[in-house]
Amino acid sequence: MSLGTVTALIRDGVFLVLKLSSPILISALVVGLIVAIIQAVTSIQEQTLTFVPKLLVILIALVLLGSWMFASLRSYTVSLFEMIPDMAR
Repeated sequence: MSLGTVTALIRDGVFLVLKLSSPILISALVVGLIVAIIQAVTSIQEQTLTFVPKLLVILIALVLLGSWMFASLRSYTVSLFEMIPDMAR
């Protein structure tokens, strides 16, 4: 197993993590920003107000994107397991 292969595996793993987590993080960021703007306009300074909308958006995003996320992670894991016999040589 060469250094290039290890580097490619690590790069692919990091890219997969970024690809899978970015929709969830971006949706939570957008909701947090919207709630912060509403809080600034209405002068409501309740810190826990952002928790429920963020939680709901994250759950909705997981429901909508969960199958795609699982399929991507499964395909990467299967490809790793298929590489094991080649790594033993």
